[in-house]
Order: sequence, then structure tokens, then C-alpha cells
Amino acid sequence: MSKKIMVSSSFIKNKIFTIRGVQVILDKDLAELYGVETRVLNQAVKRNIERFPERFRFQLTKEEYEDLMSQNVISRWGGTRKLPFAFTEQGVSMLSALLKSKTAIEISIKIIDAFVAMRKFISSNAQIFERLDRIELKQLEYDKKFNEIFKALENHEQKQGIFFDGQIFDAYSFVSGLIKKAKKRIILIDNYIDESVLILFCKRKKNVSVTIYTKKITKQLELDLKKFNAQYEPIEIKKFGKSHDRFLIIDDDVYHFGASLKDLGKKWFAFSKFDKESVKMLEKLR
Repeated sequence: MSKKIMVSSSFIKNKIFTIRGVQVILDKDLAELYGVETRVLNQAVKRNIERFPERFRFQLTKEEYEDLMSQNVISRWGGTRKLPFAFTEQGVSMLSALLKSKTAIEISIKIIDAFVAMRKFISSNAQIFERLDRIELKQLEYDKKFNEIFKALENHEQKQGIFFDGQIFDAYSFVSGLIKKAKKRIILIDNYIDESVLILFCKRKKNVSVTIYTKKITKQLELDLKKFNAQYEPIEIKKFGKSHDRFLIIDDDVYHFGASLKDLGKKWFAFSKFDKESVKMLEKLR
């Protein structure tokens, strides 16, 4: 456990799912964060199984596992024969006591912070959740409730709004939702791009093209893009200096942003959706 692991909070949040009505992180993802093999992590737990009641750690059913794969939130483990185990926030806390290395403690703190941030997000949007049709909520399967609510929120389109400083996860989730909606193309016009913006586009559907127009393409950005394209569906970045504002085109919808995507939630900013403006903008870009 001597390996030093650098992970962002957004990376960890993407590994947290809701199963059986509770937020969990899977053993494979935990093992990756801790820098150990999955079997080694589970063996350590098995030797101390009295510390891990089912409310701390439970094994997924075949249906739960298949459901996560169908939603494309996880990929099938290579060579795995056993169904994965899920750890709750309490289970992660217990692991930090069990795995006493400095790295394990630091990673556990980051994971628990991510759990807390997710709870705050749900709490701050409680009123929106309450507006969802009660009959539809009753029809949702218990272990898919969280994901289905977010789909409903995505369908509840918001054409304009304001995010305040500190609403980093809220703003991130909003933009992620827009990216997930794209069916054929995404175009971003933003003069300030870094690797955090590239990471956002990991959430797009398969075969959705992404083109970024920005004022300056630095050597660092070229390197980040090269490494990103080596692993994920490629993104194209083009030099463009005619725009002062930021625009995100999702298929035929145009969104205007008062802040660069890399700075979402750091300061107050507003966003708005334009109707039937994408064709005009695309003609100007050609």
C-alpha cells in the first residue's frame, strides 16, 4: 500500500452508485483507489468479517450487477467469476481502520468526503425531487430509484438559471446532464480549456462527436488531448478566437454560459438556452 495515488473528488463521485436505496462504491473501484488487487482487499475484509455487517458491505445480486452494466455505469470485470461486493460509507470507514497505511487513510477520507458531497447534493435539490410525480416515483424499482430520478430531472428542462460560488458539484452535474443528452454531436466554444473539461466529455454517449473551439492550444493541452484520445473516443480541438463568451451546442440546442466549463461553481455565473440558434452558429464556424 506504499503507492501514492492522486485522485480527484469528481473521479471518486463517478464511482458512487445507489443500490438498495443506499450509496455505495464497488470493491473493484475501491481496490483501484487503494492501489491493491480486488482479491487482496476482499481477503482482508474476510479475515475481519465481524467488522463488516451487511449494512457496511453486501454482495450484488446478478440482477443488480446486470442493471449497472445495462446503464453503462460499469463495465464487465475481466475474468471475474464472482459478483462484486458493494461498500457503504460505514464500510469505507471500517476499511480505513483496517488498512492502516497513510495512503489508505488519505484515500478513505477522500471517498467519505465524496459520499458527504453526494448527500448534500441530494439534500439541496430536495424540493425538485418533491415536484416529481408521486405516481411515477412509486413505479420505480427500489434499487434503481436514484438513477431514475436523475433521468426525470434531465427531462425537466431548465432553460436559464444561476449557480453561486461553492455550487461546484451542482454545476458539474448540470453540465454532465446536458452532455449525456447529446445523441449525435457536442460543440464547445470556450477560450479556457484544461484536462478537467476533457474529463467531462467521458460522460457522452457512444458515437457522439465532440469538437472544441478555443483561443489558444497550448503544448500542455495538446499533450492532454493526445492522452485522452488514446483511451477514449477522440475529441477534436480547433483554434478559434472570434468568441468572447462560452457556448455549448448539444445536437441542435445552444446553451450560453457566463463561465468557462473548467471554472463552473467557483464564482457566480448564469446560463441560458437559446432557441433555434445552432444552425446560425454552425454556419459561422465553418
